[in-house]
Amino acid sequence: MSFAFGIGIGTQNNQGEWLEVFYQKPVMTPDNTLMEVIRNTMGYPGGNQAINAAAEQLSQLANALRQVGETDQAALAGKAANSKRPAVITILETDAAASSTPEVYLKLHLISHRLAKPHGVKLDGIFGLLPNLAWTNEGAIDLNELPERQLQARLEGRTLEVKSVDKFPQMTDYVVPKGVRIADTARVRLGAYVGEGTTVMHEGFINFNAGTEGTSMIEGRISAGVMVGKGSDLGGGCSTMGTLSGGGNIIIAVGENCLIGANAGIGIPLGDRCKVEAGLYITAGTKVALLDDNNELVEVIKARDLANQTDLLFRRNSQTGAVECKTNKSAIELNEELHANN
Repeated sequence: MSFAFGIGIGTQNNQGEWLEVFYQKPVMTPDNTLMEVIRNTMGYPGGNQAINAAAEQLSQLANALRQVGETDQAALAGKAANSKRPAVITILETDAAASSTPEVYLKLHLISHRLAKPHGVKLDGIFGLLPNLAWTNEGAIDLNELPERQLQARLEGRTLEVKSVDKFPQMTDYVVPKGVRIADTARVRLGAYVGEGTTVMHEGFINFNAGTEGTSMIEGRISAGVMVGKGSDLGGGCSTMGTLSGGGNIIIAVGENCLIGANAGIGIPLGDRCKVEAGLYITAGTKVALLDDNNELVEVIKARDLANQTDLLFRRNSQTGAVECKTNKSAIELNEELHANN
């Protein structure tokens, strides 16, 4: 069984190098019948491949797929045959490290289509395969070609708007998952996993290989590698430390029904039903005073020793400034009306 497959429409620069690829209907673990048709029609030699597909090949592929009942992929191949932009067929026999830009884009699509969870696909080395691009109202443009494109637009009486300069595009230019609200779409990158019922407010941010399991309120930052459990609330301006932030190899996560207060942050994974007081940033080495139910000191430990434990309340003593932790006796409940239209 192959790992993944996708028929993509993309953008190349003037040297024929791939800049980005859009996969409308990527397939996770495609069946043997589909892959046999690909092998026979495309002359596929095996292994992980991104094959530049000509119109004639795509037409033949569409006919072959139709004959074996793969109607969705057949329709997509037929449309790709008439594309004004270059088409690519990307096949991942295994989840090995990507070796081309189309392969990286297929993996990012798998996550944003909810076909794979963050940490469920191998993304090692992708930064070297993602070109830094100008993302414009006319699509992705090679930065070396941007000045000429800007001039050409002016000469034609248009303005070319550069929305961002980045390696990653915004997710919603490629995938809009079912049942979500995203107030500022530029703040959710392709490769984010946005669970059904999630609301991302204007200051919320979700990086690639990160996201939410389900109904959540996101007004803070979900860094690369971080997953947030159902029913959790990330307050305005709060932060989660990803593995790319220099936080070591520990995988940061937020359990279900947690609350991270405004401008707070975590550098340890939280279990279910935990709260972090507004403005309090907890790193792995933060000294934490454990309190009993009578607010008496039990011991002082490092926050990393509390990783993944449930029902905790982290707060700062307003008189001494010490970070304290005690049992959290109440779980948060999200306002159902806020998520009713997701």
